[in-house]
Amino acid sequence: MSTQCSNLPKEVKQTLAVIPELSGSYQYFDKDGEIIYVGKAKNLKKRVYSYFNKHHDSPKLRVMVPQIAKIQFIVTDSEVEALILESHLIKKHKPKYNVLLKDDKKFPYFVITEEEYPRVIVARKANKNKIKGKYFGPYTDSRAMYATLDLIKKLFPLKQCKNPKFKDRPCLYYHIGRCMAPCQRLVTPEEYKQVLKNVELFLTGKQKELVDALKKEMEKFAAKEDFEKAARYRDSWLDVQKTMEHQKVVFENTNINQDIVGIYNEGNLFVISLLQIRQGRLTDKKDFQFSNLNLSGDYEVLTTFLKEYYTMASESEIPSAIVLPGLLEKEDKELYTQWLASQAQKKVKITDSPTKRNIELLNLAQKNAKFYFEKVKLEKLTEIQRDYNEVGSYIQEKLNLRKFPYIVECFDISHIQGTNTVASMVTFENGMPKKSRYRKFKVRSTESKPDDFKSLQEVVERRYFGKLSESLPEPDLIIIDGGKGQLSSVLEIFNAHNFNPDVVSLAKKLEEVFKPHESKPVVFPINSPALYFFQRIRDEAHRFAITYHRKLRGKKATESVLDEIKGLSKANKEILIKEFKDIKKISQADFETLCEKIHKRAAKAVYNFFNPNVQIDI
Repeated sequence: MSTQCSNLPKEVKQTLAVIPELSGSYQYFDKDGEIIYVGKAKNLKKRVYSYFNKHHDSPKLRVMVPQIAKIQFIVTDSEVEALILESHLIKKHKPKYNVLLKDDKKFPYFVITEEEYPRVIVARKANKNKIKGKYFGPYTDSRAMYATLDLIKKLFPLKQCKNPKFKDRPCLYYHIGRCMAPCQRLVTPEEYKQVLKNVELFLTGKQKELVDALKKEMEKFAAKEDFEKAARYRDSWLDVQKTMEHQKVVFENTNINQDIVGIYNEGNLFVISLLQIRQGRLTDKKDFQFSNLNLSGDYEVLTTFLKEYYTMASESEIPSAIVLPGLLEKEDKELYTQWLASQAQKKVKITDSPTKRNIELLNLAQKNAKFYFEKVKLEKLTEIQRDYNEVGSYIQEKLNLRKFPYIVECFDISHIQGTNTVASMVTFENGMPKKSRYRKFKVRSTESKPDDFKSLQEVVERRYFGKLSESLPEPDLIIIDGGKGQLSSVLEIFNAHNFNPDVVSLAKKLEEVFKPHESKPVVFPINSPALYFFQRIRDEAHRFAITYHRKLRGKKATESVLDEIKGLSKANKEILIKEFKDIKKISQADFETLCEKIHKRAAKAVYNFFNPNVQIDI
């Protein structure tokens, strides 16, 4: 047992001594006896030992592992059984280090209640002990869900009240066609069951079967000359058809039911958009963002999402096929296929095969995820702007700054394939970008070989001890994109000028903040607005640097060819680039086409330059 393991609590050591090399689920408890994490493994011993035998890059593990006071495990016959057990335990105990998605209390469900005459209600949580019945969901958009509930009440006049309002007569819902008054025995149990069956078809996205069922009921009552009921079914039939017309047809085959999963992230903020295709039509979209922003990448996000979402989903919500980005290994796909089949009680196919249709659907899902990401980012920025007094005060206290960080400047270096080293400086004021104070720098000192340290030294020298120092106010906090090395190189320049500002660096890999002359980094809480503020200003500096770098590369590419053409003026160069977009198209243009854009003498020079074997003379 390693030195790290020797410092563990006695109960943990005892469990590690006997844990077998078999598949199963493991549970970590804290000192208060609360389950804080549930996992599964093909080899329990190897997996559990890994938590205690190495240094962890993940902030989550650095926080969680010291809290482990007790370990329990359950051996299973296979890895898929371990996955089923893990999902059950997570669903039951909701350990704080397992929950990736936002609190599922925010995800409502439709419930068809278990009563003599069932109702359709909304439940905020899938608590089948409290509310017994059939669950459909979860739904991520509450507003859309309640709009759907209104449509259900319009289409299907089920019982609205838990208890009858009157003993001897139906209530208002009956008179406006929103209830069949089962409390007054004005509907037969058989007819009520048929309406319930239609509700289930609607909630599971089986619109084609629903249309057929409504039409059949309409015709049945019309044949009996019960025209009032026939008219009600006719109206429902027409309304469902209108709903279907507004849904995009993805497949001509109406038997196709799929979920399409798209992932998008910037930095450590991940979102997922899930498109639901039912009976060949795109029927719904669900968006998710992640509250534990400490996962190692798309693979871990995807596998954790699959477990959490489909553990919460009802059997009827799990489709026959799930289309995923190509992130899972063959072994993973087999494992999750078996697990989903056990969850849904039917065959479920997981596919990432790059067919034309799958690529189109995944691109659509990712596009939706990107739009949702922009919405989440805007919400976070609004939160920072609204609460920057609190956020800034927290940053000041956490970093022990001399002043409130009202003006913050951040620097980033960019050089792609060792060319055109550039730097950017972005300024945030009171938590928001101040674009009039952004500055870009073409680095001069590292033209032969890229050197981030020298580049940073040159840039801060020019910013704080050159002409810019006269036109820009001094910041309250300076942020350097990088680790301890970048921070040390900047401090050399500051010390040489006896300049002593508050300055820190932000290391991207673990999102750690380094302070001068301190070996241990400052770690902000994963979900804190303060950390998001640091990430936002760092990403903005990087974006600004990359934009400038691309501009320089484009300019250099243009200059390297067109500038060699004698007799071609700057104005004509700009016209050619504007009209043809790139050098290749200019080089392929015939003489007559060039003459349409610029005068003949310049056109001749360009044509002869690119066609040395076919010279034009005018």
